[in-house]
Amino acid sequence: MITDPIADMIARINNAIKARKDEVSVPTSKIKEQLSEILKREGYIEDYVVSEENKKGNQGTLIIKLKYLGRRNTKPAISKIQRVSKPGLRKYVSVDEMPYVQKGLGIAILTTNKGIMTDSEARKQRLGGEIICYVW
Repeated sequence: MITDPIADMIARINNAIKARKDEVSVPTSKIKEQLSEILKREGYIEDYVVSEENKKGNQGTLIIKLKYLGRRNTKPAISKIQRVSKPGLRKYVSVDEMPYVQKGLGIAILTTNKGIMTDSEARKQRLGGEIICYVW
């Protein structure tokens, strides 16, 4: 039983990048789809697909196609993705306390009362929330 499904997704992405895999599959949920949408919009992954054919009960599979850069597509677009707020220790920030990831070169993904968004979107809307992860 997985106690933190988001941390499981992040660990699978990190492991797939280290192993130079083209894609990674994780059990799907709405929050994982929203995280994948943000990663795609920000240019960290190529694409994602929700597959219903590998159903285990009612849960499908989220297939994330990783993005590699460089002349021979050897450098991953995601250098590191790190879980911040955990079930045992939640990390909430206001808009004034929101960190800049890698001095502005990365993004923080957070949940707000308006949904899941990046740190720059939250700053524009003057919203704080729970930091899910850092990506750079």
